[in-house]
Order: sequence, then structure tokens, then C-alpha cells
Amino acid sequence: MDSKQNILIKFGDRVREIRKEKGLSQEELAHKADLHRTYIGMIERAEKNITLINIEKIANALEVNIKELLE
Repeated sequence: MDSKQNILIKFGDRVREIRKEKGLSQEELAHKADLHRTYIGMIERAEKNITLINIEKIANALEVNIKELLE
């Protein structure tokens, strides 16, 4: 597995983990982040290379620091 794919998997897994800890559905997270539900699913499945702007939107919607999404 190349490093690009690996980081996408780790990021997607972390988003899913925090989202579930917060008791949010993908749809609820998408609404709070002003993103489409299918986009959240694609991030969690490592199918999208997300932008910094959208990382910030997701962090804000999850009420965590960006750093927490990258750990």
C-alpha cells in the first residue's frame, strides 16, 4: 500500500471513529460541516483526497481540533 493511500485510510478511520463517538450519522456530520453525505462516506472509505478547507469544516463540525483528526 502506498503512503498516499495509507494516510487517506487513517484519516477516514479517524473521522469515522470520532463521528461515532459523538453519536452522529454521516448525514448529520455532513449537515453540520456543510458537505454532502456521500462525500463524508467517501472520506471514511478513503476514496477522496480531502482538502484542508474541508478538513477544517469536519473538525469544526465534530468540535475537535484539526490535530485530533490527524493523530
